[in-house]
Order: sequence, then structure tokens, then C-alpha cells
Amino acid sequence: MTTLANNAGSPRRGMESIGLWWPVVIGALALYLPTYYDLAHGLWDTEEYAHGPIVLIVTLYLIWSKRKELGEQPEKTSPLLGWPLLVVGLVMYSVGRSQDILLFEVGSQIPVMLGVLLITLGARAAKTFWFPLFFLLFMVPLPGFIIDTVTNPLKNQISVITEHVLYFFDYPIARSGVVLSVGPYQLLVADACSGLHSMFSLSAMGLLYLYLMQHTSRLRNVLLIAAILPIAFVANVVRVIVLVLITYHMGDEAGQGFLHGMAGIMLFIVGLLFLFLLDSVLGYFLPDRATNEAKAKT
Repeated sequence: MTTLANNAGSPRRGMESIGLWWPVVIGALALYLPTYYDLAHGLWDTEEYAHGPIVLIVTLYLIWSKRKELGEQPEKTSPLLGWPLLVVGLVMYSVGRSQDILLFEVGSQIPVMLGVLLITLGARAAKTFWFPLFFLLFMVPLPGFIIDTVTNPLKNQISVITEHVLYFFDYPIARSGVVLSVGPYQLLVADACSGLHSMFSLSAMGLLYLYLMQHTSRLRNVLLIAAILPIAFVANVVRVIVLVLITYHMGDEAGQGFLHGMAGIMLFIVGLLFLFLLDSVLGYFLPDRATNEAKAKT
């Protein structure tokens, strides 16, 4: 009896259970490899959705890091909830793929994966893999009505702030709507400069950072989450100001060439640095429990 119990809980047994997932993996690849191929040769080639491959790689890594959970025997499965989710996901995929609606095609991954987990392993496994499933949302293209609604106000605010900041430092700048005139140059704050997509991608990296840090202070987590979008907005303002300065001092070719792309990378780095700095400051006032316990022992 003891021997049988040890074999059931052995690592070899766990690996055999994980091996049962190969049909699911093959089925998922058959569905979504064409989708990833189309994204790699389309949407992911654009600056706005360049974060897509990063989101996919991180999601796969997070799932792989929890692979032992896939080898555990379920306490109770949830087919009554899992099957409807799986069917909804497959219908979304079929409609999205056939009608070229990326919102449905890419978004279908979440109900499909959640449905499979509930059917095979139950609610406990779904809870274990909640963040990888949630993180996939950042790979879904933003709906057009959200882009149209948010983009213009963001562009106007960025134009106003840029004008006031540079005017304060005695630069010859004027604004007409979202067109900035600085010296002999006119610069249009285009849709790509609104910062909407940068907010989206920086939110993904910010939430991933918080998930990996596992802070025990709820208030600290709430404050950091609330700060992500303002930080992304400020970082994008810095980017636009830098591009205006580059154009004014180095000419239009420099502002629209290689340095334009470098400014996008700088935006991302500045945003993350702001988040890390804020987290460090909050750490002094809202330390994790482990830190408190270490201080108490000393």
C-alpha cells in the first residue's frame, strides 16, 4: 500500500500527468499558430502593438513556471462552467478568424484556455493560472471606439502641456489645436503620439512587475496600480517634449528619423523607472511583512 501511494505522488507520475496535456497543446497550436503568424506579419510590426510578442512570451513563461499544477489530480472539476466558456471561445475564434476581427480572434484565447482548465482541473487550477490568463488581455487589440474616444483628448492635453513647459523655458513655441510651431518647424501631434498605446503596454509591464514582486501591502499595490496610467501619461509628455527639442535644435530629419524611434524606447524606460522609483519610496512607508519581521528581529 505504501509503495502504491508513493508512486502516485512521485515526480514521474506528475510528469506522466503533464504528458496528457499534449493533445490540448497540439489543438491550441493548430488554432492559434496561424493567428500568431498573421500578427507577426501585421499588427506586431507597428509601434503601437510591438508589445504583443512580449506579452505572449511572458504568458508562456508564466504558464511553464506553474506546470506542476497541471500534473496534479483535480479535487473537483467544473464542466458546467467550463464547457460554455470553451464553446463561447471557439465561436469567438471562428467568427474572428473568418471575418478578420482580431478583437474576437485574439481575445478568444482567454475563454478557450479558461474553459479547458475548468473542465480538466477545476476552479483551483483556474485560480492558480488567473494572472497568465488576465495578462493575455494586453495582447488583444484595442477596440476602435475606445481609440477614437480617447485619442483626441489625450493629444490635446499633451499639446497644451508641451507648449506650456517649453514656453516656460523661453522656447519660441506656439500651438494651434494639436499642431505645435517651434522656430521654423511645425509638428503635428499625431494619433501615435497620444500615448494611448504606450499606456496600454506600460500598464501590462507595470502589472507584471507587481505580480512578480508579490508585495504584501494591499495599499502599496493599490497605489502603484493607480499610478501606472499617470506615469505613462507623464512619460509620453516627456517623449513629445524631447522630440520637439530634437527637431528645434537638430532639424526635421533628426526629429522624424532614428531619434524618433529612440524616443519611443526612452518613453518605455522612463515610465518603468518612474514606477520603480515610486515603489521604492512607498517601500519606506508601506514595507512588506517580511521586511517588518526582519527589522523586528534586529
